[in-house]
Amino acid sequence: MMTKRERVLSAIRRGPVDRPPVSFWRHVPEVDHTAAGLAEAMLAFQRRWDLDFIKVMSSGVYCVEDWGCRVAYLGSPNGAKQCTEHAVKTRADWARIGPLDPAAGALGRELEAVRMIARGRSDDAPVLHTLFSPLTVARKLAGDRLVEDLRAEPAAVEPALDAIADTMARHARAAFEAGADGLFFATQTMTPEVLTAEEAARFELPRMRRILDAVADRSTLTLLHAHGRDIYFDQAAALPVHALNWHDRLTAPRLGDGHRRFAGAVVGGLSEGRTLQVGPPDAVAVEVRDAIAQTGGRGVIIGPGCVLPLSTPDEHLAAVVTAVKAMA
Repeated sequence: MMTKRERVLSAIRRGPVDRPPVSFWRHVPEVDHTAAGLAEAMLAFQRRWDLDFIKVMSSGVYCVEDWGCRVAYLGSPNGAKQCTEHAVKTRADWARIGPLDPAAGALGRELEAVRMIARGRSDDAPVLHTLFSPLTVARKLAGDRLVEDLRAEPAAVEPALDAIADTMARHARAAFEAGADGLFFATQTMTPEVLTAEEAARFELPRMRRILDAVADRSTLTLLHAHGRDIYFDQAAALPVHALNWHDRLTAPRLGDGHRRFAGAVVGGLSEGRTLQVGPPDAVAVEVRDAIAQTGGRGVIIGPGCVLPLSTPDEHLAAVVTAVKAMA
């Protein structure tokens, strides 16, 4: 039997596995404001579900607290916190977004959580620190005005994007020093819901590459999450990452199609908003088997298309784990 690390590393190389790896992730908004609270929740979740990698479920807005955003949990069904007051309120405010110390403040809090998780795990499941792409961070800083400002006066925004990219690259390297094995690198802008393909190619992709290049010698597993509908899949698939995750049960491409268009491992197969919510467990198992059938069982990691809703029943998560482990 393979260890978790062996299984994941073989899957991202499209090598043989004793069974496909599996993981899923859920926010913990009641405790993620402290390093100890987040770490304890992640370790308890891992002990409960015995997953093949640990995605550290940092608050989705930890990355903008140190630039001045006020954040709070306002009851989102998926547990995500929100900016209740943006740091960028006018176009002139972009000039205030400069490089940060990647190990201080909220950024430092997340590194301490990674340290505690890496020390506290009882297996060799890779620990993935959650990192957001530069435009994703900028959108959290400013809300909808990011795109308005980019289209009206890109020169006012691009220095801030470069400062964000620099900060995130240094923060990512610090995460490896803290004990992370890899990154869960999320972009929420590679979709026509936010940017045109041309805007993504101009403003987002080069800065994402800059971050990826900065950690290429350190990351065992860089998992790219492309959020949203009708994502620019081929642009995402061309980035130097080991694995790619998107809402494959909600939007194109299907998992098998993505598997053909991307060289690494595809991560998905589970409908977190439908099947994992309503079940029954047999339907969850059907999705697992279908994901394996679409990909031939190689180069695939079973997981959701995005974060689990807080209300996801444990019996449905148990059905995922049971169905995957039955493949061994």
